[in-house]
Amino acid sequence: MKQDIHPNYQKVVFLDTSTGFKFLSGSTRGSAETTEWEDGNTYPLLKVEISSDSHPFYTGKQKLNDVGGRVDRFKKKYNL
Repeated sequence: MKQDIHPNYQKVVFLDTSTGFKFLSGSTRGSAETTEWEDGNTYPLLKVEISSDSHPFYTGKQKLNDVGGRVDRFKKKYNL
């Protein structure tokens, strides 16, 4: 492989913001936020809205505790 053309692949912790579920995986994305994992190491933290813990396909039921609609979530996300 050519050197210095590939993104940095590292372990990161993904946090499902709707359920609080965390899992460790590899990714080329980085983050300024970090968290300590169960093994005692510190990893970058990436927040996601949906994961296998909250997606209806995997759970068989709707698990999101979102009371606001799409417009309210958009306004909250972009501070409008």
